[in-house]
Amino acid sequence: MAFSVAVASGKGGVGKTSMAINIALSLAKMGYRTCLLDTDFGVANAHILLGIDPKQNMSDMLQNQASLVDLCTPAPFGLKFISGGSGMVDILNLDSAARFQIVRSTETLAQSTDILIVDVPAGASDATLNFVSAADRPLIVLVGEPTSFMDAYSLIKAAFLEADIKHFYLAVNMANSEAQAQDHFSRFRDITNRFLDVQLTYVGHIPYSNALRKSVIERKPIITRPEPSRESVAFQKISKGLLTGPVNETNGIRYLGARNVQENAS
Repeated sequence: MAFSVAVASGKGGVGKTSMAINIALSLAKMGYRTCLLDTDFGVANAHILLGIDPKQNMSDMLQNQASLVDLCTPAPFGLKFISGGSGMVDILNLDSAARFQIVRSTETLAQSTDILIVDVPAGASDATLNFVSAADRPLIVLVGEPTSFMDAYSLIKAAFLEADIKHFYLAVNMANSEAQAQDHFSRFRDITNRFLDVQLTYVGHIPYSNALRKSVIERKPIITRPEPSRESVAFQKISKGLLTGPVNETNGIRYLGARNVQENAS
């Protein structure tokens, strides 16, 4: 059964969009029918990092000029990409009705999609919480900095208290080693579990990498490189970690029209 993953972070600048793109490409490369939806409206830049130029974006759908299916742009490995648009004030501050319309519209993708990856705005705004709470598996991107810890905790606290989200997946970005990443996760989990009744699942880390930074500059996601690398292996590990495990079964509107999903994507 199809399921959704919301890729989120408590603050900007931690590699959230790069994480969403490379996870989506990894899953598509594995053979899953994958769609990447960019909901970081107004400042959306996933299309830039993908190196593609969509002709339409979410603004066209909200103005009833296109359906969500019409917005799907082909990307590597058969990935479907839906652009949020960039630099357009009209979709920068959507109201809740428009955000719920976007979530509902993803039901039209359900028959052709195994996994929907949603790149949500950084922080803990109402928009972020709406888009996170509609997902089956929220993935929080964390780096080993006090501000990242504090802001990620604030996001999880808000999602838990306001939307009753209890299961979160954690990926550590820009770590020097697996041991360091595990240490960051353990410390963050201890802090979070001291105050919140939530479950955090560690799915892996992405190494601090010049090659990854170069891929961003060149607009060529590292997953698309023909030769294997430690970075691509790391993204594949995280992607596989999202295929199984607990899902959130809240009563609100869900991506792909789903109410609940099986414990395994297979």
